[in-house]
Amino acid sequence: MSKYRVGILGATGTVGQRFCQLLENHPQFEITALAASDRSVGKAFSEACPWKLKTPMPASVSEMEVAPITPSLDCDIIFSSLPSGVARETEETFARAGYPVISNSSCYRMEEDVPLLIPEINPEHLALIDVQRRKRGFDRGFIITNPNCAVMSFAPPLAALDRKFGVKEAIITTFQAVSGAGYPGVASLDILDNVLPYIPGEEPKAETEAQKIIGKFSDGSIEKADFTVSAHCFRVNVVDGHTASVRVNLNETSTLEDVIDAMRSFPSAGLHSSPENFIEVREEPSRPQPRLDRNNGNGMSITVGRLFPDNIFDYSFVALSHNTIRGAAGAAILNAELLVEKGIV
Repeated sequence: MSKYRVGILGATGTVGQRFCQLLENHPQFEITALAASDRSVGKAFSEACPWKLKTPMPASVSEMEVAPITPSLDCDIIFSSLPSGVARETEETFARAGYPVISNSSCYRMEEDVPLLIPEINPEHLALIDVQRRKRGFDRGFIITNPNCAVMSFAPPLAALDRKFGVKEAIITTFQAVSGAGYPGVASLDILDNVLPYIPGEEPKAETEAQKIIGKFSDGSIEKADFTVSAHCFRVNVVDGHTASVRVNLNETSTLEDVIDAMRSFPSAGLHSSPENFIEVREEPSRPQPRLDRNNGNGMSITVGRLFPDNIFDYSFVALSHNTIRGAAGAAILNAELLVEKGIV
């Protein structure tokens, strides 16, 4: 079977690099275009890209010439890791030109006609693509998005609880890795020996995205889940792995065993990049930890621990995800695999 040809916008950045790493030898996709800013255009990718991952740059992309970010790329699918400041106009331009655009940017996530997708939770939201095409006048193209990298850590366990018991409200504190700020990211003298109690723009995303993801598609729109989230977002001195401390009230009475089972039994999407266990629940009192658990399920699992009845809320737990894999490039690739499975591309 021939592979789908993919192009990566913002290919030289940290998420763009992760796309290159994860797509190496992928059975469904091959990279045929790498696009970046003007300063990189015309250079070999190995010259233009300051590679920061532990594994070597894939040979299949190292000598590929970096192209300008214009809708003339030789590919079937676009993965976008552009910064929000330029993503909105650029991604719509590509969609209008007929490309399926799978975006890691925040600018379209909360648009009413754009799917905010986690394949295990809300694949039915792909029905918004038809709504989007009619509303925006797209022909073959469209835009879908994956969640904020911190939301990816706690939305899945909340979805498991909401599906079984109903979620009433949650208080969430995130501890977010420095890789989430991109490269060069946070200045070393700001983050070493320190915790930053504010990440611009993160708390509104944490407080709103999960409700759209867990919401129901009905009559051409998403009915958002009816619960409230209050969030504080911190930047911490960890390279990879976003951790979330969650306290949650449920609509129905439940036992601890029922809560654990709801998370553990939440099904995988069964796609190529899907982990065997979508949500892993650890019972050791010292887990999850970023260094030990961020790569569970090849970086695609959500790991939950410290799951107990709470003195004020019903339950508290800690959730962890790999922010540049499951929280970024890996999430977008999984979304593309879902599009292929559903015959949308």
